[in-house]
Amino acid sequence: MWGAASGALAESAFLLPWPANMGRVPATTYDDHGAPLGDANLLIDQLEDGSVRVFSQSGKVEGAHTVATAELTPVLPGETLRLARQESRSFDPSGRSIGALLIDHRARSARCMDANGALEAEVTLDAEDRVVNVPLNLLFLPLVRGETSELRFQLFLCRNGARLVEFEAWVAGHANRSARGPVEIRYAPDLGLLSPFAGQLVPKLSFWFDPRAPHGWIGHRLPLYTGGPEVFVVKQGISSASLAN
Repeated sequence: MWGAASGALAESAFLLPWPANMGRVPATTYDDHGAPLGDANLLIDQLEDGSVRVFSQSGKVEGAHTVATAELTPVLPGETLRLARQESRSFDPSGRSIGALLIDHRARSARCMDANGALEAEVTLDAEDRVVNVPLNLLFLPLVRGETSELRFQLFLCRNGARLVEFEAWVAGHANRSARGPVEIRYAPDLGLLSPFAGQLVPKLSFWFDPRAPHGWIGHRLPLYTGGPEVFVVKQGISSASLAN
């Protein structure tokens, strides 16, 4: 499987590609009818200690929104990264916290925190875990580049009890059915024999990349938070309608 790595204990099993570009990508959050909900951002930067941070924010700052951060450690600077920590915090339509999830790969810990920051539940990760919640824009690059036909990973979820869920990702095709259109990466829970019917059971989860700049994220579709409304987060200058299919 692409990305699997052997080596030291207590670390992510994935080697993620180094981002081709650092900086901020301004974006907009839309509801599933195409109405704008508020600004969004994707930020990738390198910190003073050499680590790389991926930050994303979507939704209404004073309403329902999610803020997520991943910290990655260089393995081969300029080439590969390994996840060290992930964090996601969600807020309801009134702007009040509805909790957070914290993933510490070195400590082999994935935690669910309540709205007040108290620990609700904790899961111990494998010595080489496959949990990728935040930097999916990096995880999916080998699919965009045609280096593999599928990826299998895990998401850590807190709603209805802390748990690790197996997911699979694949190339769904091109937006607008054009060979030059954005590449759509679809991902869904791996339900074994039920996988062909997953689309009927869970939201349609997608990321889009511009094939003319294979490293370039241009949008994604997912629930604003677990159990929340489905939204599109799209790079400014791109129409959300051009991606929906």
